[in-house]
Amino acid sequence: VTVRDALNQALDEELERDERVFLLGEEVAQYDGAYKISRGLWKKYGDKRVIDTPISEMGFAGIAVGAAMAGLRPVCEFMTFNFSMQAIDQVINSAAKTCYMSAGSIAVPIVFRGPNGASAGVAAQHSQCFAAWYGHCPGLKVVSPWSAEDAKGLLKASIRDDNPVVVLESELLYGVPFEMSEQAQSKEFVIPIGKAKIERQGTHVTLVSHSRPVGHCMEAAAVLSKEGVECEIINLRTIRPMDIETVEASVVKTNHLVTVEGGWPQFGVGAEICARIMEGPAFNYLDAPAVRVTGADVPMPYAKILEDNCIPQVKDIVFAVKKALNI
Repeated sequence: VTVRDALNQALDEELERDERVFLLGEEVAQYDGAYKISRGLWKKYGDKRVIDTPISEMGFAGIAVGAAMAGLRPVCEFMTFNFSMQAIDQVINSAAKTCYMSAGSIAVPIVFRGPNGASAGVAAQHSQCFAAWYGHCPGLKVVSPWSAEDAKGLLKASIRDDNPVVVLESELLYGVPFEMSEQAQSKEFVIPIGKAKIERQGTHVTLVSHSRPVGHCMEAAAVLSKEGVECEIINLRTIRPMDIETVEASVVKTNHLVTVEGGWPQFGVGAEICARIMEGPAFNYLDAPAVRVTGADVPMPYAKILEDNCIPQVKDIVFAVKKALNI
């Protein structure tokens, strides 16, 4: 099942399950979605449940937040999360803070979703990762799926959650097929928000990642395994709240930590993980400094060869692991 189909299944099942759920965004209805995530949903559920909006993120995000405050459960699609900056006041000031500012009396059950991070050949203004941006803000939950199972289970959990949830998908994963368990095919399958998953057991080094770089970690682990290095790979799944306990338990076992992400290094997700490990009980088990693998600290270039050098590749992860292990 591709990640695209898994997301489509999740939306279909939740629209069917709860009549308060509706989807809005640019081209989500008649065109079936810019990335075909909402394929077939407008024909099935009609104009009231799947709504095409004008090109005005500030406007339709505001409509969605108001609808959530009034008791509906909107799913607000940004054609890319780079455009969510047009609506960041609605996401942060209206959605994220309202429950706290109303002393818990006003819930804002809304999902903001769409592609995040680097795509291919779309240059600087369409290629940044917002995991650290939105992960910085109390009042939001932030999830970042890798596999089809992640995508389906996390999106369903997000729609059912009574808090605003930001779902950061990867455009480059939409067409990628993954094995999906029988359990994941069921309509009641959800993945709890705030729980990481160990994708691969290992003994020598802990690799922590989210979204597309999890796949790069898996490839790097296969390369390193031939050299006798066994990597334990943690797929974070959720950026906020972060499951640091799973990371700590792994570091206690492997004594080495490498974080991998597509975002920029400064104040990034990897920086947060390193700080949490340093402040916690697992620090005493580290045999070497933690190493971060990140995107390059520049706006994304347009040229393909430069773009490839800005995004963490398998060779970068292998290099970082060897550096951490001093081999």
